[in-house]
Amino acid sequence: MATLTKTLKLPFLRLNQAKAAEFARLEVLNTSVANQILALPKEERRALTSKSFADVEIGSAWVNQTIRNANAKTKVKRFRRLPLETNNQNWTLHKVGDTFSVSFGLLRGIKKRVPLEVHVTSHRELLQALLDGKAKAGSIKLSRSRRGLWYALISVSMDVPDAENTSRWIGVDRGQNVPVTAATPDGPVIFWKAARIRHVRRIFSERRKKLQAAGKHKAVRKLENRERRIITHINHCISKALVALAMRLHAGIRLEDLSGIRQSSKQRKTTKSDAGQNRDYWPFYQLESFVRYKALAAGVAVDAVRPHYTSKTCHHCGAINQRKKHAYVCTRCGHRAHADANAAQNIRDWYGLCCPLELDALVGGPHGPALNPVGQAAAQAVA
Repeated sequence: MATLTKTLKLPFLRLNQAKAAEFARLEVLNTSVANQILALPKEERRALTSKSFADVEIGSAWVNQTIRNANAKTKVKRFRRLPLETNNQNWTLHKVGDTFSVSFGLLRGIKKRVPLEVHVTSHRELLQALLDGKAKAGSIKLSRSRRGLWYALISVSMDVPDAENTSRWIGVDRGQNVPVTAATPDGPVIFWKAARIRHVRRIFSERRKKLQAAGKHKAVRKLENRERRIITHINHCISKALVALAMRLHAGIRLEDLSGIRQSSKQRKTTKSDAGQNRDYWPFYQLESFVRYKALAAGVAVDAVRPHYTSKTCHHCGAINQRKKHAYVCTRCGHRAHADANAAQNIRDWYGLCCPLELDALVGGPHGPALNPVGQAAAQAVA
Protein backbone atom coordinates (compact mmCIF):
# COMPACT_ATOMS: atom_id res chain seq x y z
CA MET A 1 0.00 0.00 0.00
CA ALA A 2 1.21 3.50 -0.88
CA THR A 3 0.56 6.54 1.29
CA LEU A 4 -1.07 9.62 -0.22
CA THR A 5 -0.84 12.92 1.65
CA LYS A 6 -3.00 15.92 0.82
CA THR A 7 -3.32 19.37 2.36
CA LEU A 8 -6.89 20.68 2.51
CA LYS A 9 -7.33 24.46 2.41
CA LEU A 10 -10.58 25.08 4.30
CA PRO A 11 -11.95 28.56 5.12
CA PHE A 12 -13.44 29.19 8.54
CA LEU A 13 -17.22 29.51 8.52
CA ARG A 14 -18.47 33.00 9.51
CA LEU A 15 -15.33 33.87 11.47
CA ASN A 16 -16.14 37.00 13.51
CA GLN A 17 -13.87 40.02 13.67
CA ALA A 18 -12.78 39.35 17.25
CA LYS A 19 -11.43 35.88 16.39
CA ALA A 20 -9.82 37.13 13.19
CA ALA A 21 -8.07 39.91 15.12
CA GLU A 22 -6.94 37.39 17.74
CA PHE A 23 -5.50 35.10 15.05
CA ALA A 24 -3.66 38.05 13.50
CA ARG A 25 -2.24 39.18 16.86
CA LEU A 26 -0.99 35.71 17.75
CA GLU A 27 0.53 35.27 14.29
CA VAL A 28 2.56 38.46 14.83
CA LEU A 29 3.63 37.13 18.23
CA ASN A 30 4.56 33.78 16.70
CA THR A 31 6.67 35.53 14.05
CA SER A 32 8.44 37.48 16.78
CA VAL A 33 9.29 34.23 18.60
CA ALA A 34 10.66 32.73 15.38
CA ASN A 35 12.87 35.78 14.77
CA GLN A 36 14.20 35.56 18.34
CA ILE A 37 15.19 31.96 17.60
CA LEU A 38 16.95 32.95 14.37
CA ALA A 39 19.01 35.53 16.28
CA LEU A 40 20.50 32.81 18.50
CA PRO A 41 23.54 30.66 17.62
CA LYS A 42 22.74 27.26 16.13
CA GLU A 43 23.98 25.42 19.23
CA GLU A 44 21.53 27.30 21.46
CA ARG A 45 18.64 26.82 19.02
CA ARG A 46 18.82 23.05 19.30
CA ALA A 47 18.43 23.19 23.09
CA LEU A 48 15.26 25.33 23.00
CA THR A 49 11.91 23.99 24.25
CA SER A 50 8.53 25.55 24.97
CA LYS A 51 9.76 26.26 28.53
CA SER A 52 12.23 28.72 27.04
CA PHE A 53 9.20 30.82 26.01
CA ALA A 54 7.02 30.30 29.08
CA ASP A 55 6.10 34.02 29.05
CA VAL A 56 4.49 33.69 25.60
CA GLU A 57 0.74 33.15 25.75
CA ILE A 58 0.68 30.85 22.70
CA GLY A 59 0.14 27.17 23.53
CA SER A 60 3.28 25.10 24.09
CA ALA A 61 2.51 22.72 21.20
CA TRP A 62 2.40 25.65 18.77
CA VAL A 63 5.63 27.09 20.19
CA ASN A 64 7.40 23.74 19.84
CA GLN A 65 6.39 23.60 16.16
CA THR A 66 7.62 27.17 15.69
CA ILE A 67 11.00 26.15 17.13
CA ARG A 68 11.18 23.22 14.68
CA ASN A 69 10.21 25.42 11.74
CA ALA A 70 12.76 28.09 12.64
CA ASN A 71 15.54 25.51 13.00
CA ALA A 72 14.64 23.97 9.63
CA LYS A 73 15.00 27.31 7.80
CA THR A 74 18.77 27.51 7.99
CA LYS A 75 19.18 30.14 5.22
CA VAL A 76 16.46 32.52 6.42
CA LYS A 77 17.71 35.62 8.24
CA ARG A 78 14.33 37.00 9.26
CA PHE A 79 10.69 35.93 8.89
CA ARG A 80 8.23 38.45 7.56
CA ARG A 81 5.33 36.23 8.59
CA LEU A 82 5.33 32.73 10.03
CA PRO A 83 1.88 31.07 10.25
CA LEU A 84 0.81 29.28 13.41
CA GLU A 85 1.18 25.50 13.11
CA THR A 86 0.88 22.44 15.35
CA ASN A 87 1.02 18.67 14.93
CA ASN A 88 -1.83 16.16 14.80
CA GLN A 89 -1.94 15.62 18.59
CA ASN A 90 -3.23 19.10 19.37
CA TRP A 91 -6.36 19.51 17.28
CA THR A 92 -9.58 17.51 16.87
CA LEU A 93 -12.10 17.28 14.05
CA HIS A 94 -15.84 17.30 14.82
CA LYS A 95 -19.04 17.05 12.81
CA VAL A 96 -22.50 18.26 13.77
CA GLY A 97 -25.08 17.70 11.05
CA ASP A 98 -23.38 18.67 7.79
CA THR A 99 -20.96 21.13 9.41
CA PHE A 100 -17.37 20.21 10.17
CA SER A 101 -15.41 22.03 12.85
CA VAL A 102 -11.96 21.88 14.43
CA SER A 103 -11.05 22.45 18.06
CA PHE A 104 -7.58 23.48 19.17
CA GLY A 105 -5.93 25.19 22.10
CA LEU A 106 -4.27 28.23 20.57
CA LEU A 107 -3.90 29.98 23.93
CA ARG A 108 -2.42 28.24 26.95
CA GLY A 109 -5.17 26.40 28.83
CA ILE A 110 -7.99 27.49 26.49
CA LYS A 111 -9.49 25.22 23.83
CA LYS A 112 -12.15 26.44 21.40
CA ARG A 113 -14.05 24.93 18.50
CA VAL A 114 -14.22 26.80 15.17
CA PRO A 115 -16.54 25.69 12.31
CA LEU A 116 -15.19 25.14 8.79
CA GLU A 117 -16.73 25.92 5.42
CA VAL A 118 -16.45 22.85 3.16
CA HIS A 119 -17.86 23.00 -0.39
CA VAL A 120 -15.64 20.60 -2.34
CA THR A 121 -17.01 17.05 -2.35
CA SER A 122 -13.56 15.43 -2.23
CA HIS A 123 -12.72 17.50 0.85
CA ARG A 124 -15.87 16.31 2.60
CA GLU A 125 -14.99 12.71 1.77
CA LEU A 126 -11.48 13.08 3.23
CA LEU A 127 -12.78 14.76 6.38
CA GLN A 128 -15.35 11.99 6.80
CA ALA A 129 -12.55 9.44 6.33
CA LEU A 130 -10.70 11.15 9.20
CA LEU A 131 -13.72 10.77 11.47
CA ASP A 132 -14.19 7.13 10.42
CA GLY A 133 -10.53 6.29 11.09
CA LYS A 134 -9.81 5.50 7.43
CA ALA A 135 -7.36 8.40 7.13
CA LYS A 136 -4.70 9.81 9.44
CA ALA A 137 -4.62 13.43 10.53
CA GLY A 138 -1.45 15.46 10.11
CA SER A 139 -0.57 18.99 11.11
CA ILE A 140 -2.85 22.01 11.04
CA LYS A 141 -1.76 25.50 10.02
CA LEU A 142 -3.65 28.78 10.33
CA SER A 143 -3.08 30.83 7.20
CA ARG A 144 -4.31 34.27 6.16
CA SER A 145 -4.83 35.17 2.51
CA ARG A 146 -3.91 38.51 0.98
CA ARG A 147 -7.58 39.49 1.22
CA GLY A 148 -7.56 38.91 4.97
CA LEU A 149 -9.49 35.61 4.93
CA TRP A 150 -8.40 32.91 7.39
CA TYR A 151 -7.98 29.29 6.38
CA ALA A 152 -7.17 26.04 8.16
CA LEU A 153 -4.59 24.03 6.22
CA ILE A 154 -5.17 20.44 7.34
CA SER A 155 -2.81 17.65 6.31
CA VAL A 156 -4.48 14.27 5.67
CA SER A 157 -2.71 10.97 4.90
CA MET A 158 -4.39 7.80 3.70
CA ASP A 159 -3.37 4.45 2.24
CA VAL A 160 -4.13 3.90 -1.43
CA PRO A 161 -3.73 0.65 -3.40
CA ASP A 162 -0.47 0.22 -5.25
CA ALA A 163 -0.66 0.64 -9.01
CA GLU A 164 -0.98 -2.63 -10.88
CA ASN A 165 1.86 -3.85 -13.07
CA THR A 166 1.27 -3.01 -16.70
CA SER A 167 2.93 -3.51 -20.06
CA ARG A 168 1.05 -0.55 -21.61
CA TRP A 169 2.75 2.82 -21.23
CA ILE A 170 2.18 6.39 -22.27
CA GLY A 171 5.53 7.97 -23.17
CA VAL A 172 5.65 11.61 -22.05
CA ASP A 173 8.18 14.05 -23.46
CA ARG A 174 8.35 17.41 -21.68
CA GLY A 175 9.59 20.54 -23.39
CA GLN A 176 9.32 24.30 -23.42
CA ASN A 177 7.73 24.76 -26.83
CA VAL A 178 5.36 21.84 -26.21
CA PRO A 179 4.92 21.23 -22.43
CA VAL A 180 3.73 17.63 -22.86
CA THR A 181 3.80 15.27 -25.82
CA ALA A 182 2.15 11.94 -24.98
CA ALA A 183 2.67 8.84 -27.14
CA THR A 184 -0.21 6.49 -26.34
CA PRO A 185 0.33 2.70 -26.30
CA ASP A 186 -2.04 2.27 -29.27
CA GLY A 187 -0.15 4.69 -31.52
CA PRO A 188 -1.68 8.21 -31.58
CA VAL A 189 0.39 11.08 -30.20
CA ILE A 190 -1.28 13.91 -28.25
CA PHE A 191 0.21 17.40 -27.89
CA TRP A 192 -0.40 20.00 -25.19
CA LYS A 193 0.66 23.37 -26.59
CA ALA A 194 2.66 26.01 -24.70
CA ALA A 195 1.64 29.22 -26.48
CA ARG A 196 -0.20 30.50 -23.42
CA ILE A 197 2.72 29.78 -21.08
CA ARG A 198 5.21 31.61 -23.30
CA HIS A 199 2.79 34.52 -23.71
CA VAL A 200 2.29 34.82 -19.94
CA ARG A 201 6.05 34.68 -19.29
CA ARG A 202 6.83 37.40 -21.83
CA ILE A 203 3.99 39.75 -20.88
CA PHE A 204 4.72 39.53 -17.16
CA SER A 205 8.46 39.96 -17.77
CA GLU A 206 7.85 43.25 -19.60
CA ARG A 207 5.53 44.45 -16.85
CA ARG A 208 8.09 43.61 -14.16
CA LYS A 209 10.78 45.59 -15.95
CA LYS A 210 8.58 48.70 -16.02
CA LEU A 211 7.57 48.33 -12.36
CA GLN A 212 11.16 47.72 -11.24
CA ALA A 213 12.33 50.82 -13.13
CA ALA A 214 9.64 52.80 -11.32
CA GLY A 215 10.71 51.36 -7.95
CA LYS A 216 7.34 49.69 -7.27
CA HIS A 217 8.70 46.57 -5.58
CA LYS A 218 5.45 45.62 -3.85
CA ALA A 219 3.65 45.60 -7.20
CA VAL A 220 6.46 43.42 -8.62
CA ARG A 221 5.90 40.80 -5.90
CA LYS A 222 2.15 40.81 -6.53
CA LEU A 223 2.80 40.34 -10.25
CA GLU A 224 5.19 37.44 -9.60
CA ASN A 225 2.62 35.72 -7.38
CA ARG A 226 -0.06 36.13 -10.03
CA GLU A 227 2.23 34.70 -12.72
CA ARG A 228 3.07 31.73 -10.51
CA ARG A 229 -0.62 31.03 -9.88
CA ILE A 230 -1.39 31.06 -13.62
CA ILE A 231 1.44 28.66 -14.48
CA THR A 232 0.49 26.39 -11.56
CA HIS A 233 -3.11 26.28 -12.79
CA ILE A 234 -1.95 25.33 -16.31
CA ASN A 235 0.23 22.52 -14.91
CA HIS A 236 -2.69 21.28 -12.81
CA CYS A 237 -4.91 21.13 -15.91
CA ILE A 238 -2.28 19.32 -18.01
CA SER A 239 -1.46 16.77 -15.29
CA LYS A 240 -5.15 16.11 -14.63
CA ALA A 241 -5.81 15.50 -18.33
CA LEU A 242 -2.75 13.25 -18.63
CA VAL A 243 -3.75 11.06 -15.68
CA ALA A 244 -7.33 10.88 -16.99
CA LEU A 245 -5.95 9.73 -20.36
CA ALA A 246 -3.91 7.00 -18.65
CA MET A 247 -6.99 5.81 -16.75
CA ARG A 248 -9.06 5.62 -19.94
CA LEU A 249 -6.38 3.63 -21.76
CA HIS A 250 -5.53 1.44 -18.73
CA ALA A 251 -1.87 2.40 -19.10
CA GLY A 252 0.97 3.74 -16.99
CA ILE A 253 2.84 7.02 -17.45
CA ARG A 254 6.52 6.94 -18.36
CA LEU A 255 8.54 10.14 -17.83
CA GLU A 256 12.13 11.22 -18.33
CA ASP A 257 14.31 11.79 -15.28
CA LEU A 258 15.21 15.46 -15.85
CA SER A 259 16.98 16.07 -12.55
CA GLY A 260 19.95 18.40 -13.00
CA ILE A 261 19.02 19.42 -16.54
CA ARG A 262 19.32 23.13 -15.79
CA GLN A 263 22.94 22.66 -14.75
CA SER A 264 23.90 20.17 -17.49
CA SER A 265 22.36 21.92 -20.50
CA LYS A 266 23.66 25.19 -21.90
CA GLN A 267 21.65 28.18 -23.09
CA ARG A 268 22.46 30.88 -25.57
CA LYS A 269 22.33 34.47 -24.37
CA THR A 270 19.53 35.25 -26.80
CA THR A 271 17.50 32.31 -25.48
CA LYS A 272 18.10 33.24 -21.85
CA SER A 273 17.06 36.84 -22.45
CA ASP A 274 13.67 35.66 -23.76
CA ALA A 275 11.38 34.95 -20.79
CA GLY A 276 9.28 32.64 -22.97
CA GLN A 277 12.28 30.41 -23.81
CA ASN A 278 14.51 30.77 -20.73
CA ARG A 279 15.03 27.30 -19.28
CA ASP A 280 15.28 28.73 -15.76
CA TYR A 281 11.54 29.48 -15.96
CA TRP A 282 10.65 25.97 -17.18
CA PRO A 283 8.36 24.39 -14.52
CA PHE A 284 9.06 20.77 -15.51
CA TYR A 285 9.51 19.54 -11.92
CA GLN A 286 6.22 21.05 -10.76
CA LEU A 287 4.42 19.33 -13.62
CA GLU A 288 6.05 15.99 -12.73
CA SER A 289 5.10 16.31 -9.05
CA PHE A 290 1.49 17.05 -10.01
CA VAL A 291 1.40 14.03 -12.33
CA ARG A 292 2.88 11.75 -9.67
CA TYR A 293 0.50 12.59 -6.84
CA LYS A 294 -2.58 12.57 -9.11
CA ALA A 295 -1.47 9.22 -10.56
CA LEU A 296 -0.91 7.84 -7.06
CA ALA A 297 -4.46 8.76 -6.07
CA ALA A 298 -5.86 7.23 -9.28
CA GLY A 299 -3.84 4.00 -9.09
CA VAL A 300 -1.86 4.78 -12.25
CA ALA A 301 1.72 3.49 -12.46
CA VAL A 302 4.49 6.04 -13.04
CA ASP A 303 7.94 5.09 -14.34
CA ALA A 304 11.09 7.14 -14.98
CA VAL A 305 13.73 6.49 -17.63
CA ARG A 306 17.09 8.02 -18.53
CA PRO A 307 16.67 11.02 -20.86
CA HIS A 308 19.88 10.49 -22.84
CA TYR A 309 19.39 10.61 -26.62
CA THR A 310 15.62 10.21 -26.49
CA SER A 311 15.25 13.25 -28.77
CA LYS A 312 18.07 12.23 -31.15
CA THR A 313 17.38 8.50 -31.55
CA CYS A 314 15.24 7.31 -34.44
CA HIS A 315 12.26 5.38 -33.15
CA HIS A 316 12.23 3.11 -36.22
CA CYS A 317 15.85 2.01 -36.61
CA GLY A 318 17.68 3.31 -33.52
CA ALA A 319 20.16 5.51 -35.37
CA ILE A 320 21.23 8.78 -33.76
CA ASN A 321 20.60 12.00 -35.68
CA GLN A 322 20.35 15.71 -34.95
CA ARG A 323 16.87 17.20 -34.66
CA LYS A 324 16.18 20.55 -36.31
CA LYS A 325 13.67 22.38 -34.13
CA HIS A 326 10.42 20.39 -34.48
CA ALA A 327 11.52 18.27 -37.45
CA TYR A 328 13.20 14.89 -37.09
CA VAL A 329 14.60 13.18 -40.19
CA CYS A 330 16.59 9.97 -39.92
CA THR A 331 19.58 9.88 -42.29
CA ARG A 332 19.68 6.08 -42.10
CA CYS A 333 16.12 4.88 -42.76
CA GLY A 334 14.48 8.12 -43.89
CA HIS A 335 11.93 8.18 -41.05
CA ARG A 336 10.29 11.61 -40.67
CA ALA A 337 8.33 12.75 -37.62
CA HIS A 338 7.72 15.59 -35.21
CA ALA A 339 10.80 15.66 -32.98
CA ASP A 340 8.79 15.66 -29.74
CA ALA A 341 6.54 12.85 -30.99
CA ASN A 342 9.61 10.77 -31.87
CA ALA A 343 11.05 11.40 -28.39
CA ALA A 344 7.76 10.46 -26.70
CA GLN A 345 7.66 7.19 -28.65
CA ASN A 346 11.24 6.42 -27.58
CA ILE A 347 10.31 7.05 -23.95
CA ARG A 348 7.24 4.83 -24.29
CA ASP A 349 9.20 1.91 -25.78
CA TRP A 350 12.38 2.46 -23.76
CA TYR A 351 14.41 -0.66 -23.03
CA GLY A 352 17.51 0.94 -21.51
CA LEU A 353 19.51 1.48 -24.72
CA CYS A 354 19.52 4.59 -26.86
CA CYS A 355 20.90 2.91 -29.98
CA PRO A 356 20.70 -0.89 -30.61
CA LEU A 357 23.96 -2.44 -31.88
CA GLU A 358 24.21 -5.78 -33.68
CA LEU A 359 27.01 -8.14 -32.60
CA ASP A 360 27.73 -9.01 -36.24
CA ALA A 361 28.27 -5.36 -36.99
CA LEU A 362 30.69 -5.05 -34.09
CA VAL A 363 32.90 -7.88 -35.44
CA GLY A 364 32.44 -6.88 -39.06
CA GLY A 365 30.12 -9.77 -40.00
CA PRO A 366 28.08 -9.71 -43.23
CA HIS A 367 24.69 -10.16 -41.53
CA GLY A 368 24.59 -6.98 -39.52
CA PRO A 369 22.87 -3.88 -40.95
CA ALA A 370 25.04 -1.01 -42.10
CA LEU A 371 25.54 1.60 -39.41
CA ASN A 372 25.70 5.34 -39.94
CA PRO A 373 28.99 7.11 -38.99
CA VAL A 374 27.72 7.70 -35.44
CA GLY A 375 26.84 4.03 -35.08
CA GLN A 376 30.21 2.96 -36.47
CA ALA A 377 32.03 5.18 -33.99
CA ALA A 378 29.94 3.73 -31.16
CA ALA A 379 30.66 0.19 -32.37
CA GLN A 380 34.40 0.87 -32.46
CA ALA A 381 34.24 2.34 -28.95
CA VAL A 382 32.44 -0.75 -27.63
CA ALA A 383 34.81 -3.10 -29.47
